[in-house]
This record gives sequence, structure tokens and C-alpha cells, in this order.
Amino acid sequence: MVSVTPALTPALSPALTSGLTPTLPSWRSALDALWASLANESAAHVDVGPTPSGSLGPRRPHPERDAAEQARIAALVELAQGGDKEAFAQLYDSYVDTVFRYVLVRVANRSLAEDLTSETFLRAMRRIDSFTWQGKDIAAWFVTIARNLIADHVKSAKFRFEVATADMRDADERVDAPDAEVLTRLRDERLVEAIRGLGPDQAECITLRFLQGLSLADTAKVIGKSEGAVKQLQLRATRALRKALEGVEL
Repeated sequence: MVSVTPALTPALSPALTSGLTPTLPSWRSALDALWASLANESAAHVDVGPTPSGSLGPRRPHPERDAAEQARIAALVELAQGGDKEAFAQLYDSYVDTVFRYVLVRVANRSLAEDLTSETFLRAMRRIDSFTWQGKDIAAWFVTIARNLIADHVKSAKFRFEVATADMRDADERVDAPDAEVLTRLRDERLVEAIRGLGPDQAECITLRFLQGLSLADTAKVIGKSEGAVKQLQLRATRALRKALEGVEL
């Protein structure tokens, strides 16, 4: 793990100071959202994100809940920028899984992913004053820091989808019926291999939009493209995946 300066230790949640152990949101829900999009071409344009149950799926309008959550995050950011260490710890708790999953699909090494995720939040804590609140989810800012750290680590800015199947299995929910579990995992492994076969831009778009659940706006911010360009990337990527998965029941 990345060493933590003693003076900064109180600022971070126990997961960051005593060993990063993020509890990944289910790969099952994330992959199901992508399978659903592949099964319905019109869904390629649907914005995806957290559903009321916490899984990933098509975004539905919940203005009161969304406004409340946005206000909570905005307040935490303001407090953190004013030096409130507990506020930053709450931001960490809210976004560590999002960042960790993104890093894991880049490096396919859980230990390295933990280190880079830890470094992401240490760097974010040091630079929180530089974040400008524009009504956007701060997740895009955290992911951008992680993206830059990965680029420095691998000496390449190109996205590579490298998630290890073992990690996907370990993080997933268990299926009660053994036969169904085997078939589901084989199907998902086909999907993971198909994502690996995409070009870097398309693979990153699919990862951010479906495995991370970032909005079009936040995805555009992370990869430095317009929202229209992201929509086109998503459409081309889902069509490429659908073609690669011909013969697999969507």
C-alpha cells in the first residue's frame, strides 16, 4: 500500500490508512446493464447509472433524490476544500469503488489496483482545492486522476481493458443454481473478451458508461470528448460487441 503521511492519517477512512479493501459493486449488475443495451439497439443511446436498488441500469428521473445527493456531495466538497478531513473521508467512501473498478479493468492486478486507487485519493486530497464545482459529479475528477496515474505507470495513455476473470468472479454475486452460474459466467467471459477486442476509445467508453455507470457528461469529461462524440462511440462500441457476440443469446 502507499504510505500515508502521519499528519494526513486522520483525514482518511480506515480503508485507506489500514489497507484498501473496497467492496466492488456487483459485476453482475454492471454486466447485466450492458447485456440489456446489446439486446436493444435503441438502448445504445440510453443514459445509464445507479438505479434505486444500487445496481446499474438505465437512468430514470428521480429529481428529488438526485438533487439531494448532489447537494450532499457539493456540501462535502466545500467542507473538504475548507480542510474538513471527515468530509473528504466521506467522499472517499462514496467513490472508492468507482475508482477501484476503473483501475482494475486497466491493470488486471488487484494489488496494483489497490495501490493506484490509494494514490488517487491521496493525490485528490492534496489537490481538492483545485476542483471547481460545476454541478457535475466529482466522480469524473477522481477517475481522471486515476487515469493519469495509470498512464504514468504503463507509460501509455491508450486504454486497455485488462480485467482478470478471476477478479470478476470474486466480486460477483453467487448464483444459487450451479448450472445457471456456469452458463452465466461463460456468457460474461465472452462479453469480457469481446470488450478486449474493441479499440481503446470504444473499450474505455463502454467501461466508463456501463461498468462505472458514469453519465454521458462525466464520460466526456474524463476522455476529453464532446457528449455527441461519446454517444457515437457508445453506439459504435455496442454494435461492434453485438457483432462479436453473434450466436450468443443476448
